[in-house]
Amino acid sequence: MNRLICVLPCYNEEEVLPETSKRLKEKMNQLISSGKIAKNSRVMFVNDGSADRTWEIIKKLHDEDSLFQGVCLSRNRGHQNALLAGLMVARQIGDVVISMDVDLQDDIDAIDEMLEKYFQGADIVYGVRAERTTDTFFKRFTAQSFYKFMSLLGANIEYNHADYRLMSKRALDGLAEFDEVNLFLRGLVPMVGYKTDRVFYDRAERFAGESKYPLKKMLHFAMEGITSLSVKPIRMISGLGILIFFVSLFVLVYCIIGELNGRTIPGWTTTVISVWGIGGIIMICLGVIGEYIGKIYLETKRRPRYIVEEYLKDED
Repeated sequence: MNRLICVLPCYNEEEVLPETSKRLKEKMNQLISSGKIAKNSRVMFVNDGSADRTWEIIKKLHDEDSLFQGVCLSRNRGHQNALLAGLMVARQIGDVVISMDVDLQDDIDAIDEMLEKYFQGADIVYGVRAERTTDTFFKRFTAQSFYKFMSLLGANIEYNHADYRLMSKRALDGLAEFDEVNLFLRGLVPMVGYKTDRVFYDRAERFAGESKYPLKKMLHFAMEGITSLSVKPIRMISGLGILIFFVSLFVLVYCIIGELNGRTIPGWTTTVISVWGIGGIIMICLGVIGEYIGKIYLETKRRPRYIVEEYLKDED
């Protein structure tokens, strides 16, 4: 029978952990009773350097019930690194792993259908949002624009999918082969290959606490994904440079004709607009190139993506 490990990254989640652990315990016991998963299946909380009582609660849950395991990172490494840490620890002990958010926005009942898809032969099952009715107009618009823009750049990511997914041990072994320091798991997982499937669910409101992804972090996350998965922005810069070059040729011809016809009048506005416009384009281009150079710098350092400080596991 398959041993299931549920991996949930946590950062300052003391308000939601008691309810999340309660609901997951009910779901895991239900799955065990129905014979879908092994009795030694576990729920693994990954503490990503929380500043509140998150780790204390995780340790208490582990002491009270062996169903719960805990992984504590040495410091805050960000959601993607914390999730990867949990996945890599889980692949050592589990046959199948499901990752999800700890805030109860992901529908826990979708686990049943994910497992059914797994039993039918899928190595990766994506949890995909059926609708975005709980999002504000701004968040819905920016999220959908992000997915469309990523597809335009050639990135193979699942539309309306976050990090709620099932992965088999074979798929996790494949993911472990990717050594990138700059992580964007939504883009890396599809690169693993193998048979995939989807489960659609309605995403709920956050149960408690505040979102850990404000606008600033969302923009950073989007830039991380774009520059980690595609080189098209650099190619677009090259194309933009060629376009500006040809435009400048037309402007040059226009100026020469104007000079020959005696129609040249010094224009302050035109000069200022040209200088600021082209200067702005150059700065944007340098910024995009700088992002890639920065990533190359970090990759060559080969620094660890995370360090596990403590692992609360079974006694055996």
